[in-house]
Amino acid sequence: MSIDEHARQLQRRNAELSIINSMAQALNRSVDLEQTLRAILAQVAELLDLQTGWVWLLREDDNQSYLAASQNLPPALGLHPHKMEGSCYCLDTYRDGDLDGAANVNVVACSRLKNLVDGTDGLRYHASIPLYAHGKKLGVLNVASTDWRQLSADDLQLLYTIGDMLGIAVERARLFERSAEVGAVEERNRLAREIHDTLAQGLTAVSLQLESADALLEAEADPVRIRQMVQQALALTRANLEEARRSVLDLRAAPLAGHTLVEALALLAEAASLPVDLLVTGGNQPLPPRVETGIYRIAQEAINNACQHAQANQITVKLVATPQMVTLAVEDDGRGFELEDVSQGRFGLMGLNERVKLLNGRFHIESTPGQGTKLEAQIPL
Repeated sequence: MSIDEHARQLQRRNAELSIINSMAQALNRSVDLEQTLRAILAQVAELLDLQTGWVWLLREDDNQSYLAASQNLPPALGLHPHKMEGSCYCLDTYRDGDLDGAANVNVVACSRLKNLVDGTDGLRYHASIPLYAHGKKLGVLNVASTDWRQLSADDLQLLYTIGDMLGIAVERARLFERSAEVGAVEERNRLAREIHDTLAQGLTAVSLQLESADALLEAEADPVRIRQMVQQALALTRANLEEARRSVLDLRAAPLAGHTLVEALALLAEAASLPVDLLVTGGNQPLPPRVETGIYRIAQEAINNACQHAQANQITVKLVATPQMVTLAVEDDGRGFELEDVSQGRFGLMGLNERVKLLNGRFHIESTPGQGTKLEAQIPL
């Protein structure tokens, strides 16, 4: 081996070590799965001079694939989320076990771009890097460029190493999410116990008032005084009942217990007094529990409003989830209303707006008398 060739190899090794070190630093900055995936895509694009990338992950419960993160998707895919759903050539190959090891990281024609002409930004091929953790299939990292060169053995090994690091990071992020969910359940149970104690104290106060009133009745005391005690007991009962209802709704999120968000929405649609069409895009993507609960409550309130007040014949519920945002739209063909009337006693719509704001989202209403109403909530992820 000549001195020049040895120097080139040494330079390449140093460059690869620098890339791997940069990737490791990006992966170690956060245990949030979305941030982790976006960070690695940005690093891959910058350090390997690639234009576009996206990550497929397999859901832990049913092994279905979903788009977990993306970087600079071409308009033909980025503007049409439904085209990034379902299986494709690289996912089928991965499921069949043919993406196993560095030798199988290779450039393939993207089946999602195969029959598209406009909006592809010149992309036709991508490299697929399998993601594993302890032999368990996690997903696929795809990276693409408009000008592909033949990948060398060193290129393949570097991409495989990056995929291996990313697989470990994904598994770590999921373990952290599970531990956080366990902590949230424990905290919810603790709060439930506190509410139970508060409710018990309230009922004790009610009982004391009624016992005092009963004793005064036996003593044939002043009826005005007895009536005051009964009224106070009624007031305490109403207050405790309202508090119990509010707390239980906020903490339990019972309709989602044992169901995915899509399943819970389907049950909600079936139970409505009007026909409800449920259209879902990106439904395989897991969402934070807080967002799932909020989306369900927003859909529930919007459907109830349409059933009770809109005099509609049909309701359409659309849920679109992408790695960056989840959008819920509820539309009816009812009588509609003037938007200026929203602030005048329409407490249901005001409550929807407040719930969306609590999730750092945007709430939008479109309505015209005689032409129906459309409510849309956009929640950033």
